[in-house]
Amino acid sequence: MSKVYFTDMRTKPGRNLLDKLEIVIKKAGIEQIDFKDKFTAIKIHFGEPGNLSYIRANYAAKLVKFLLAKQAKPFLTDSNTLYLGKRSNALDHIESAYENGFNPVAVPCPVIIADGLKAIDYQEIPVNLKYCKTAKIGAAIAEADIIVSMNHFKGHEQAGFGGALKNLGMGSASRTGKLELHSSSQPIVDTSLCTSCGQCVKYCASDAIHLNAAKKAEIDYKKCVGCGQCVAVCQFDAAQPVWDNSADIMNFKIAEYVVGVLKDKPNFHINFVMDVSPNCDCWNCNDAAIVPNIGIAASFDPVALDKACADMVTQSGANLHTILNTQKYGELQEVDKFTMIHPNTDWLAGLKYAAAIGLGSLEYELVTV
Repeated sequence: MSKVYFTDMRTKPGRNLLDKLEIVIKKAGIEQIDFKDKFTAIKIHFGEPGNLSYIRANYAAKLVKFLLAKQAKPFLTDSNTLYLGKRSNALDHIESAYENGFNPVAVPCPVIIADGLKAIDYQEIPVNLKYCKTAKIGAAIAEADIIVSMNHFKGHEQAGFGGALKNLGMGSASRTGKLELHSSSQPIVDTSLCTSCGQCVKYCASDAIHLNAAKKAEIDYKKCVGCGQCVAVCQFDAAQPVWDNSADIMNFKIAEYVVGVLKDKPNFHINFVMDVSPNCDCWNCNDAAIVPNIGIAASFDPVALDKACADMVTQSGANLHTILNTQKYGELQEVDKFTMIHPNTDWLAGLKYAAAIGLGSLEYELVTV
């Protein structure tokens, strides 16, 4: 049974949330790692500009200062995105990070985009598992000596939720890797709902969609990589995901990529269960948080960490005026809110698979700090 250490959001003079972050990671044993002169990748999501639910840069600064005191060589990192946006190349990605507060003025370490300028700098790490023989990981993450993940815990349209495993597996993958992770799911177009607006054509990074002779969106499946961007931008439900077992397979592949990311490296993981938005921070907006802010959890075991945080969200009451449409605060306690929001996903299947391939345990002891 793995230990997950947790601290809530309550503070008092002389013990603010930044202090509590340091306390909980120390209690969780981060100091067992020898950081001296080691390149330490802090895997984080910088947030798409316009989204305000990502982890505050203040927390990253606190962690960086802690690591510097341990004589580490820390850097903040993420890989470029598969879809079009402000994080699809290193220059725009760094500018986005700076805009959201992850800059040298606020956080005393470099920002390095793991897969380089054009998202083609990666290493293939052998994993030899069921779905992936290698994990195509951004070079800066692959070359790091130590991995520390800082994860905003929130919902996700395909994975059910995004936590440590999602941030590490999908987030560390190069663009080629992300193609592999998404390749099990390709969307369809319901032409009866298509209004010929062309937004899916505009935002398809693979040039896989065009308007046919009838002015309806049509997908070229030889080019489609299954990223789901057309589903995301379609305002008329014409572009739709195919709900078979593709979401499960994506979660399984993510877990296999995590094996590659963490292979032969000391690693430690922190989940921030706050501003729990229903969807990913990759959006340029964030919907209202579905539950009250819960706290910060840390563990050496990313599977136990994600399971503990999912359980805390399930056990929590729901927020008013959210996608859950609760009538009063406190309803939906003891309800799996992520599955309510994304009913065609099964986050537990992903965690079970991650445990089965040796990433951690579904059984945990929650230690409150």
